[in-house]
Amino acid sequence: MDNISQRSFAINPLLEQRWSPRAYSATHVVDENELGPCFEAARWSPSSSNSQPWSFAVGFRGDAVFSMIIDSMVAGNALWGKNASALVASIAMTHNDEGTELSHAIYDVGQAVAHFSVQATSQGLLVHQMAGFDPESLGDALGLDSHHRVVTLMTIGVLGDVADLPEKLQEREASPRVRKPLSDVVFRGASY
Repeated sequence: MDNISQRSFAINPLLEQRWSPRAYSATHVVDENELGPCFEAARWSPSSSNSQPWSFAVGFRGDAVFSMIIDSMVAGNALWGKNASALVASIAMTHNDEGTELSHAIYDVGQAVAHFSVQATSQGLLVHQMAGFDPESLGDALGLDSHHRVVTLMTIGVLGDVADLPEKLQEREASPRVRKPLSDVVFRGASY
């Protein structure tokens, strides 16, 4: 699927190829060995004071964790998310064992997920990150304590048939990826 939009500058091809699909193959199986390098990439991402405040709950299609994650999703995401090979909940440790807040934990989890997604892209896997879910209910289902919280979800798999999606999602799937111009997000000097 060619949904690459205009770039102001050339970027690494892996970053150019990365996108967030909704049409996943419901028959493809991703296993632990395929996801291992993705989690290894996440493990080696930078973090504030090397706190490494991330963890991941992984569900493979058909298992209990997969069902827990699907059950936490808003209906529109669950509609297509159920076809992914694997679902991952990204979890932040927001406070250390002494109760001190880890102020950059969410940022650090985001970096770990970014590393995960680039590695996945290099392996021919597709990742769709999302916030359309109930983090509190999923945290409870996963047994998280008060120092941990689910930040985002990821669907992982290979591209399926776009025609299997509802018409509205088919249109979104085929639309070019659009980003704000660099002039809207990069500032020089003291004025914002």
